[in-house]
Amino acid sequence: MIQISYQDPRPIYEQVRDAYRQQILAGVLVPGEQLPSVRELSSRLAVNPNTIQRAYRELEQEGCISSVRGKGSFVADGAGAAEARRHELLRQFDQLVQELESLGVTPEELGRRVGGGEG
Repeated sequence: MIQISYQDPRPIYEQVRDAYRQQILAGVLVPGEQLPSVRELSSRLAVNPNTIQRAYRELEQEGCISSVRGKGSFVADGAGAAEARRHELLRQFDQLVQELESLGVTPEELGRRVGGGEG
């Protein structure tokens, strides 16, 4: 069950997207399993259907789900979801490294942290 929090600073569509992504990667939702319809989930969570549609669209772009017109949205192969998440996290990591370097953090300091050493 997806739960949203109005205390969370993230937009609702991100909370829905992240909750489904986490369930897929953890194996709670298995490949081929059907997700609730946009209308059903928006009603259950009391949010605008466009919010759910945006979350589903982003999950589909990431390779976590696939949509079949007239049938619904289904969990995609787990390997695709994991690879998409890996790619996104590495992109975020690269951005953080650039920002840290612009703040004077040396490659050596970064290497120690990445290698598990104290920083």
